Amino acid sequence: MCRMMDWKKVGKKLLFPPIWLMILCSVVSASALAVIFIKGWDTSPFASVVYVLSFYSLTVVCAACVVILPGCFKRIKRRVYENKFGNRYLTDAAYRTHVSLYLSLGINLLYVATSLFTGILYRSLWSVTLAAYYIILAVMHFLLLRFAGKIGIGKDRVGELRRAKLCGMILMTVNLALSGVVALVIVQNKGFEYHGMLIYVMATYTFYVTVNAIINILKYRKYHSPVMSAAKGIRFAAALVSMLSLETAMLSQFGTEKTTIHFNQIMVGATGAGVCAIVLTMSIYIIVRTNKELKRL
Repeated sequence: MCRMMDWKKVGKKLLFPPIWLMILCSVVSASALAVIFIKGWDTSPFASVVYVLSFYSLTVVCAACVVILPGCFKRIKRRVYENKFGNRYLTDAAYRTHVSLYLSLGINLLYVATSLFTGILYRSLWSVTLAAYYIILAVMHFLLLRFAGKIGIGKDRVGELRRAKLCGMILMTVNLALSGVVALVIVQNKGFEYHGMLIYVMATYTFYVTVNAIINILKYRKYHSPVMSAAKGIRFAAALVSMLSLETAMLSQFGTEKTTIHFNQIMVGATGAGVCAIVLTMSIYIIVRTNKELKRL
């Protein structure tokens, strides 16, 4: 029994070491991994030791996060609820949507600036076209923000339906242009390009906005607000196009000589067709649904 208790204590100490030791292991393993990959020592005995150390570092960090993060999250959430604006953001769906629209507008404008900069710097037609696409999405966000600011969400059903219908029509129009650009990219076998570490930053951003857009679509369905639905649809369309641009960039940067000559075109064509089909279906659904309710009202 004592031996079992001793083993439990040893295991606990190994899984939850002091913070200084955890930081030291993480820094050493990360630095050693960088040296291994740079020098090409991935098959050496030294690499095996570093892999074990890296696995241990990752394990203890994850264990610490599991123990520490829930308590930190509860404390942060409690403080947010105690704040006037934080409480309103968490409890008022209309206000939360309004704030999220402003944040989404800012992110879209930042993405526009990045696309324009890379398009002009590297003379990429795809980048400039994406910038134009996001400018149109930003305009739609502005229309929704203007309505939400002046009238408010849930106070003018007909007005919400009309704005949602307009956004659906604009989304359908720009989707046709996007389809043409995807076809041009396939024919020319060229796509989006991120240079250096920018591709990893954009990959992180793309996965975040995609997951966030899907969660918001499911989360805000219960409010049955046309403006909310249109806003979340726009964010989802932006996320899908970001995924498409990221795919073209990754194929361009990480493609190898063994890749067949038509592989990139097939992949971009399949993804582009799927994105365009989803956005077109979504815009048609918005238009048809709003038309039916407008006639009924």
